[in-house]
Amino acid sequence: MKMRKIVVTLLIAMFVSTLSFAANFAPTLLKLTADPIIQYSFDGSELSIPVTVSGHTAGVVFLVFTKGQAAKIPNTRNGYLGWHHVSKLDTCMYFSTMKGFNVGKNTITWNGKDQDGGKVPPGEYTYYMWAFDNVGGKERMSDFLPLHWAFDYGTEIQEVDTKGLPLANPIWYTVNLRWKIGSDPLDGTLLETTTIPMAEGWGTVGDPTIEPTDFNYFYVASQNTTATTRGIQKFKWVPNGTSELQTDFGENGYSDLYSTKGGGSPGIATDGVYLYTGDENHVASTEPDSDFYIYDFDGAMVKEVDLTSWWSEPASLALGAQMNGGPTNFAERKGMVFLNCHCSCWNQMVDPKGYLESGDIDDFFKWTNGDGDYTLDHNFEETASLKWVCNDYNVGPYKYNVSPDANFFTDVNAYDVGAVTFGLYAPDGTGLGYYAFAGETSGWKKGTMVVDSGTPFDGYYCDNEQAGGTHYQEGGWQANQYTSGCFFIGEDSITGVITSAVGVSETAPAAFSVAQNSPNPFNPTTTISFSLAQAGNALVEVYNVAGQKVDTIVNGFMESGSHSVVWNASDFSAGVYFYTVKAGGFSKTMKMTLLK
Repeated sequence: MKMRKIVVTLLIAMFVSTLSFAANFAPTLLKLTADPIIQYSFDGSELSIPVTVSGHTAGVVFLVFTKGQAAKIPNTRNGYLGWHHVSKLDTCMYFSTMKGFNVGKNTITWNGKDQDGGKVPPGEYTYYMWAFDNVGGKERMSDFLPLHWAFDYGTEIQEVDTKGLPLANPIWYTVNLRWKIGSDPLDGTLLETTTIPMAEGWGTVGDPTIEPTDFNYFYVASQNTTATTRGIQKFKWVPNGTSELQTDFGENGYSDLYSTKGGGSPGIATDGVYLYTGDENHVASTEPDSDFYIYDFDGAMVKEVDLTSWWSEPASLALGAQMNGGPTNFAERKGMVFLNCHCSCWNQMVDPKGYLESGDIDDFFKWTNGDGDYTLDHNFEETASLKWVCNDYNVGPYKYNVSPDANFFTDVNAYDVGAVTFGLYAPDGTGLGYYAFAGETSGWKKGTMVVDSGTPFDGYYCDNEQAGGTHYQEGGWQANQYTSGCFFIGEDSITGVITSAVGVSETAPAAFSVAQNSPNPFNPTTTISFSLAQAGNALVEVYNVAGQKVDTIVNGFMESGSHSVVWNASDFSAGVYFYTVKAGGFSKTMKMTLLK
């Protein structure tokens, strides 16, 4: 009888264990909360800013930027070796070292000085806080991603739906794989595959991009290696079958073509208005050759932008390195395209749509970061044989992908510079240094991508190849040495204003107030309460994380006093939203989270 009880107990334990493994991926998100408007006298006293951390412990960096000064900063290059270029962007005046915060209430302090120790004059400034979980371990998102080389050449994540709202389940995809984030990490049957039919002599290169208005279609960069021509093709996705070439795109299924000397391509990116691609020739040419191409959705080339002034270096070639340094990777966020290459020190943010609208090339190159600030620099060591040479693929850091969050904090994974995970750039391209996930080694890393659109899965997604050590040995690649899969780490950033002016909170009558919605988080309804100082027109609107208005709850006359309205979000995707209450010249915005 005793043995039977032991057997039954073991069977029950095994059954419960099996059920626990068959759970969908549902991470706890890391979130920061702080006052959006902070008063400070700029008198040299210490400013204390309360900040609440939820979900995970966090390493936090605090930054202060100029505000409203972008037009006064056209085409400026400064810093050691001219490492930093910025055009028509507000710029970083100060950033802190990383602070370790626990879950709950914390405090960030600032003494009102810039990075050089000078006193910042009174005025209005933008502040940022950026954070990631540098203590907790990686959480498995899928056992089947990425495949070898997937992160650096070919991976994208679709974060918003066809209306631009956060997806309940973002889509991790390559040219021939799709996976819904949130699925059971151990269920391989949920992985969709497809075959891409290519004409003889043609092949795909770089990242694909999903058609933003219809996820049944996608675009790839294709290359004829014999003729060294390249362009874009459109396919219909056929799950677990053969995708279908769309011959009504371009001319018989091919966009306008361009010539290339060979090498790779960043693939395709889109902002929903245009398609973007490029060539880079970092191994194929000793002639300056790096271009950015803008296409419409009919396959016609709209504009070719010459990148060689940044990405091609005759001086590097003369010293024994490479002429061209990429870019081999693109990433798009809010209309900006971010450029990167494993083989070069350069990283860049460009605004193709802004350039097309103005015709001013200064509106294309927004920021550029090169050698000089030690963040993702090449040949900076005293022992370097090619001191400060940028286009050199024989030295680290090897930077296999670039990924910006919603506030344009841009991480670039970094291999061969010690036990770090990525280098980080501020929203203006200022290098903030290197950071590491908990337990990181100096082993190979292939990618760190961020989801940050107000989805239930916002955060970092990364590989775990570094756990396997060296991957290239005599005889070829040893892909079976690393821990396969795709993993999650918490990340968040927020922004607000620091001002010496008297703010709304001090001048508004006590009767004007806006409360935090309740419940929060909620599904699908929540109550927004507020008080009006006097009778008049009131406006209550809801915005998504991209700043797009998605609903108007109130727009009309209301009496003074307390009011409550209900927002029914049944028709909206899960994620973070903001509600703004405006009345009598006063306004306040609050954040809320919809769960489904």
